[in-house]
Amino acid sequence: MTRDQLKPTSHPKTVLLIDDDESLRRVVEYNLHEEGYGVLTAVDGAAGWRMFQAEAVDLVLTDVRMPEMDGVEVLTRIKAMQPDVPVIMLTAHGTIDSAVEAMKLGAFDYLTKPFNREQLKAAVRKAFEVAALTTENRYLRQVVADRFSFANMIAGSRAMRAVTETAGRVALSDTSVLLEGESGTGKELLAKAIHFHSSRARAPFVTINCGAIPEQLLESELFGHRRGSFTGAVSDKRGKFEAADRGTIFLDEIGELPMLLQVKILRVLQEREVDKVGETRPIKVDVRVIAATNRDLEKMVADGTFRDDLYYRLAVVSIRMPPLRERSDDIPFLVDHFLSKHAERLGRERPTAERGVYSAFNLYAWPGNIRELENVIERALVLDQDGVLGLDDLPERLRTREHRVANLRMELPDEGISLEDVERELLLAALHKHGWNQTRAAAFLNITRSTLLYRMQKFGLEKEKKPAEPASQP
Repeated sequence: MTRDQLKPTSHPKTVLLIDDDESLRRVVEYNLHEEGYGVLTAVDGAAGWRMFQAEAVDLVLTDVRMPEMDGVEVLTRIKAMQPDVPVIMLTAHGTIDSAVEAMKLGAFDYLTKPFNREQLKAAVRKAFEVAALTTENRYLRQVVADRFSFANMIAGSRAMRAVTETAGRVALSDTSVLLEGESGTGKELLAKAIHFHSSRARAPFVTINCGAIPEQLLESELFGHRRGSFTGAVSDKRGKFEAADRGTIFLDEIGELPMLLQVKILRVLQEREVDKVGETRPIKVDVRVIAATNRDLEKMVADGTFRDDLYYRLAVVSIRMPPLRERSDDIPFLVDHFLSKHAERLGRERPTAERGVYSAFNLYAWPGNIRELENVIERALVLDQDGVLGLDDLPERLRTREHRVANLRMELPDEGISLEDVERELLLAALHKHGWNQTRAAAFLNITRSTLLYRMQKFGLEKEKKPAEPASQP
C-alpha cells in the first residue's frame, strides 16, 4: 500500500447493513441516510458477504443470527479481507453472548435490539472516528518510516555505505547497538532508521540525552518514581524505559552516565526490569537499547570511568559514524538536500550554489559535522539576496580557509601527479614544521589528532630515530 493510499480521505461514508428483518432494515437505512451516509442493504449473511466483496464499504452493521451465514462468520471473513473496516453487531437479548464473542474476534461494538436512533447514530459516529484515527495513525507512521528509511539516507561515500549496510542487517535482529562518532554526525538519525526498520517499528522510539539532565534527576527520568518517594515527587511518573516498552530506547551520550546509574542500566539489560524510585517491586519491560557516544568508551573502560560489563552489553554491535571530513563525496548531496529543505521551510525559491562554495566546503574540516553544514546552509539562505549562494554568503571561517588555500602556490608537472603523494608530503611537512608534535600538526591541518594518526598509519609515517652514538672508549 502506497503513502497516497494510506492518506486519510473525506469521501462520503458507505455503510453496509445486513439483517433479515425487513422493517428494521428500512428504519436503519432511513436514519443513516438522514445522517448523510450511503447505505447498502443485504437480507442475509451470504448476500452481505457478496456485496462487501463487490462494493467499497466503510462500515458494516450485521445481525448476529441469520440463515445460511451468521454474523460471526461474516465478521470473520471481513476481518480476514479488510481488518480495518469496523463491524458493529446487532443482537437480540438472547444472542448477547454471541455478540461478546464477536467483540473478541474484532467487532468494534454491538447494539442490542431494540435500539433507538440516537444509539445508532452514536455507535456509527464513534466507529468512524476511531477508524479515521487508525488510518491517520498508520499514514503518519508510514511518513515517519519513509523519512527515516535507509534508502533516504545520503550514503554515496564508501564509509557511509558500509554504515547503512551494517545498520540494515542489525535492524532485523533485536540486539543492542552502540553508535560511536563525533557530535553532529547523525547518530540519532541512524538510530531512528534502525528502529523503523525493525519489528518494533509500531512501538515507541524514546530518546534521552544522558548528558543533558542533572545527575540527581536522571534516575527518575530513566526509571520513573512513585508519588512521595522524594521531595518534589508530587505525582507518579513513568520513566523512559517504561515509556519505551515493546519499542526502542535511545540513550544518547551514554559516556556521560554516572557510575551508579551504569549499574542500574546494566541490570535492565540483564533482567529486563526496572526499579522505579519508591516502588518495592521491579517492573518488567521489553525494550531494545541503542546507545550513542562521542567519547572513546574503550579508553574510559581502561581508565575505570565506564563499566566494562556494561560496555560489552551495549556494544554487541558497534557502528562508527564517520565525520563529514571523511565522507566529502556526500557533501554535494547533503548541500542539495539542505537547500531544498530550508528553501521550502522559508517559502522561497531554491537557490543555486557557485562552484567556489563547494570548493570551500571541501577544504573545510567541519568540526561540527553535518549539523554544522546544515546550519551554514540555513544561514546562507537567510542572507542570500540574488538566488545564488556565493562565498560572501558563507561564514568568515569558511571564506578564510578558502582564501588561505587558494593562495598556496604549487607547481604542477605536465605529466600529472599522485594525490596520495601530495597528501603524504603535506603530512610530513606539517609534522616537521611542528617538531612531530601530533596535536599541533593536526591543528595546523585543521583535522583531529585521531584523523592525523589514521593518515600517518596509512602512509607509514614515523619520526626518524637518531642513530645511537658509539660507546666512548676508555
